[in-house]
Amino acid sequence: MTEATASSSIVWIARKRLLCLVALFVPMGALAQTDEIQVYDASIAEPQHAELTVHSNYTADGRTQAQFAGGVVPDHSVNGAFEFAYGVDDSWELGLYMPVYTITNDSKPKFDGAKLRSLWVSPHAHERAFFYGVNFEFSYNLRHWDVSRTGLEIRPITGWHLGRWDLIANPIIDSNFDGLGHSHFAPAERVAYNVSDRWAFAAELYSDVGTFRRFDNWSEQPQTLFAVVDASFSASTSLEFGVGHGLTAASDNVVLKLIWNRSL
Repeated sequence: MTEATASSSIVWIARKRLLCLVALFVPMGALAQTDEIQVYDASIAEPQHAELTVHSNYTADGRTQAQFAGGVVPDHSVNGAFEFAYGVDDSWELGLYMPVYTITNDSKPKFDGAKLRSLWVSPHAHERAFFYGVNFEFSYNLRHWDVSRTGLEIRPITGWHLGRWDLIANPIIDSNFDGLGHSHFAPAERVAYNVSDRWAFAAELYSDVGTFRRFDNWSEQPQTLFAVVDASFSASTSLEFGVGHGLTAASDNVVLKLIWNRSL
């Protein structure tokens, strides 16, 4: 073995060990990609009826490095999910995300995993001035999607209908079952103005402030602000479109989101 070859081998081994150390010590919750960009407003499928929601997000200008070795590069990737929901009664909905998917920036489709969820809400939330709920979501992830095979999202829902205005907060907790201290606090908020029963304009903020053990500095937190338009084409079909801009270096610069929903 030549001196140059030996030196190259040492560098390769050192890089590999460094990547292993990063995987061990970086908080796991920060590594997941995003398949669903949505603030929950406590609305659910009608009892004994099903709904299909298609989530699709495109990172038009994003980070050019994956967040972990073998992960998805955000820039120019598409990711999302097909979500099937069933209304059990007027306060309980069950959901299945299958598949969670990615189309990479070199046009390769990838299956990312699947999710199950159970959502409890105050009945007929759209008729209440104050509404609330909580969603529990269990995910199974492939290695390119998240360094953890399993995950849990706990999403409390609180909101107010104030005339034409909606104020909604989802103080989300993301866990990989490694203790509350390692769980991430990822709040999402929405302020919407309902022009009519069919049209609404909103601002939404999505954040990940870090683990409960240690909140990150502002520059290290993903913070994305979206301008959103909601349109209801009929009692059974709606569409949501949003353009997001990252506010920090840890965020993707421009993200587009599209959510299509139809009662089945």
